[in-house]
Amino acid sequence: MNFDLSEEQKLIRQTVKDFAEREIKPVAKELDEKGEFSIDLTKKMGELGLFGMCLPEKYGGQDLDTLSYIIAVEELARVDSSQAATLAAHNSLGIGPIYYFGTEEQKQKYLPKLCNGENLWAFGLTEPDAGSDSRATKTTAKLSAGEWIINGSKIFITNGASELAAGATVQAVSEVKEKKKIFTTILVERGTKGFEQIPMHDKMMWRASDTAELYFDNCKVPEENILGSKGEGSKIMLSTLDNGRLSIAAMGLGLAQGAFEMAVQYSKERHQFGRPIHKFQAISFRLADMATKVELAGNLLYKACWLKDNNKPFGLEAAMSKLYCSEIAKEVADDAVQIHGGYGLMKDYPIERFYRDQRLLQIGEGTSEIQKLVISRKILQ
Repeated sequence: MNFDLSEEQKLIRQTVKDFAEREIKPVAKELDEKGEFSIDLTKKMGELGLFGMCLPEKYGGQDLDTLSYIIAVEELARVDSSQAATLAAHNSLGIGPIYYFGTEEQKQKYLPKLCNGENLWAFGLTEPDAGSDSRATKTTAKLSAGEWIINGSKIFITNGASELAAGATVQAVSEVKEKKKIFTTILVERGTKGFEQIPMHDKMMWRASDTAELYFDNCKVPEENILGSKGEGSKIMLSTLDNGRLSIAAMGLGLAQGAFEMAVQYSKERHQFGRPIHKFQAISFRLADMATKVELAGNLLYKACWLKDNNKPFGLEAAMSKLYCSEIAKEVADDAVQIHGGYGLMKDYPIERFYRDQRLLQIGEGTSEIQKLVISRKILQ
């Protein structure tokens, strides 16, 4: 089995790494403190070609493989999870459903502007009472006189409210048959009457990403805005999450790598008892454990990407990657704070931000408990 990256993948890693160090790192702390979403950084990511990386060139994409995209997310998360979240949510959850399930007309209409950084697109699944249980969706969509009339709300929607947020793919209950809900996905554009996008503030983590509540009050959308076919909503949304798991795993891997690098650097600079603290076995062994976890997480994630790129089943490995990378991000960030000691609890040190940012990874796009459910079902079927 060949573990070498291609020359193109190496170039992508170095390019995104340089961009993150040059453009994101100097402003990450300020954006986090202000809770401010950066239009400028988002547009620069679009100009760099990071949006639509896996899409064909005819839609404005880069026609790259999955691993190249995952490497890009990983390198952003190594510096700042907020910017990585913008990229990951837009590519996997925003662009993904339109590309895989949209008509040619829908692809031509939406994808070019979603690939160049001009627009962002959101994934409207989560509701106040529908998180892990996606089938608890209460938002409704009734077809009348050639229009979908949508009522309800969504919450915790990434890329949902900034001036770049052009709309969302929304799961709604379109019918109830024999007490069974029928779900349909619909594309709802910004500016549609009855559609309101409200930013959510005061988050503990990903403070510089755009998180929104979406409200639909007799929101009327043309019938042709349906994505896929009526009744396919749940299938479309859940299959999208399969792909999304890889990008969240990449965020966990990148965050863990960044936290590990901070810990190594600090252990060389900090002196106690007359020598650098990495000279003490308690610290060096902790660093060894951290390095091993990061290496294992990367191998598992890259295998899942290889399976996907080679058109092999990858759902099991995607769930495993999301679970493991999220959990080791928590463990490595915690260890890095411990190595920093009291300084790790101060905002002057970026590890404090990393410690907060990792916490969503075990919740977003399927909790760790849901990943275990997915894994157990696949290995026991």
